Amino acid sequence: MSVLVATDLDRTMIYSQAAMGDAQFATLDTVCVEIYRDAPLSYMTTTAVELLSRLADEIPVIPTTTRTPAQYERIALPGGPFRYAVASNGGRILVDGTDDPDWRRKIERVVSASGAGLDEVLTELRARVDDSWVRSLRIADDLFCYLVVEPAAQPDEFLPSWQDWCAARGWTASQQGRKIYATPRSVTKSAAIAEVRRRLVDDGTVPADAKLCAAGDGWLDTDLLSAADHAIRPRHGELELLGWSAPGLDVTAATGALAGVEILEWFHDRCSVRTASAPGRPSARSVGTS
Repeated sequence: MSVLVATDLDRTMIYSQAAMGDAQFATLDTVCVEIYRDAPLSYMTTTAVELLSRLADEIPVIPTTTRTPAQYERIALPGGPFRYAVASNGGRILVDGTDDPDWRRKIERVVSASGAGLDEVLTELRARVDDSWVRSLRIADDLFCYLVVEPAAQPDEFLPSWQDWCAARGWTASQQGRKIYATPRSVTKSAAIAEVRRRLVDDGTVPADAKLCAAGDGWLDTDLLSAADHAIRPRHGELELLGWSAPGLDVTAATGALAGVEILEWFHDRCSVRTASAPGRPSARSVGTS
């Protein structure tokens, strides 16, 4: 094998009905891939299920998410079980579904040496928000935190000011829809994927010159997209709103769950995976370079 794939999940591979939009959701054949509190939450199209299953059959695919391990485990992702997955925005590497404690200890050492601690960030964040626009403040994996907000009521000045405060203390702040994340700058998806790639090279799964293909839609994916040999983002989400680009980055033509299909077709093309035609399959091959 001469290639591996690292892909973000939410709004890249999997979609809530809200993320698709009611009109798109009503017209697509979908499969529920996540149940939360006894209700369906996340979906993929039947075509995306087929494409991801075939991709994972032929090359190493590493699900790469900001979700905590517990949140990741709620997803019945096609193509699994996956040998490696990256969770907590790079703070965890899962090996055959089990947390790698050595990686976690390394992350904790790096974070403690590189900036403010989580307690300091939480104290400052609580002083800046109120319940007129914040629904909840959540701590993820004792590593980072995020707000769940009402965007229409969110003060315009909050995010830029909060980003400046975080940047001066070794953290980064970004907004994805109703969630505003604060994460240590030293905890990245790209670093965790580099470690996984090293292990795959060391055990002979991929050659030393194996290419990395990556996909993601949010600011927390930018380091991964920049580090990849080939990268793509959907034409929606935080990076679309920011107009973010990078040399060689591709951008889908489609939005919503059809962008997920397009990304998987793009992976198949870049990875030379055999792609059988399927009746009624939506084609999304008009990928453009941003």
